[in-house]
Amino acid sequence: MTTPPIKLVLVDDHSLVRQGLADLLSRGAGMQVMATTGRADETFALLEKHRPDLLILDLRMAPTDGITLLKSLREKGIDTPVVILTMSEAAEDLAAALRLGVRGYLLKDMEPADVIDAIRAAARGELVVAPSIAGKLAAILQGGEEPGSAASLVKQLTGRERQILGYVAAGMSNKAIAKTLGISHDTVKLHVRHILAKLGQSSRVEAAVFAVQNRAALGIDKP
Repeated sequence: MTTPPIKLVLVDDHSLVRQGLADLLSRGAGMQVMATTGRADETFALLEKHRPDLLILDLRMAPTDGITLLKSLREKGIDTPVVILTMSEAAEDLAAALRLGVRGYLLKDMEPADVIDAIRAAARGELVVAPSIAGKLAAILQGGEEPGSAASLVKQLTGRERQILGYVAAGMSNKAIAKTLGISHDTVKLHVRHILAKLGQSSRVEAAVFAVQNRAALGIDKP
């Protein structure tokens, strides 16, 4: 007997990502993408209409983020299993998603084949988490630092990210940081973007304030 394809609804506010993911899962993996949307306010109706096996949901959306949307769906009695697919490696995002009963937490920089395998496992009822954040999952389950605390946020940053955050706190521009470190301007921009995502901040100013408040933990007293 032929196994029916996994039915999916995709919610991501970046149209290129949304279309690429739909093509990957429908053509490359034989799954059935029932609908896609970039608008959180359309999600409820799509889930009611299509009754998918899984909802694939981004976190960083505007104006309604993925966690807020997921809370709203649960309050409305929608219990569709959810797999988060995001760029955020923040422990507090992972913890918030787990508290809302998601089936998976995957990262957009994973290999396509690994994303496909993880979604298939989630459809079978397994809990799937991106390998690079498995340690954070273990810490949450073992009751480590409170997700979202300064200590837990600092631990997410790489040595290079802490270094660059120190320069940001000192008021240096990306161009100046690139020249100081001997790396490209684009590389600095990418590091800054990762820093903001991990800290849950929306601007360099907020990140700089965090850095000043947590200099000792970051080891950036002297950038």
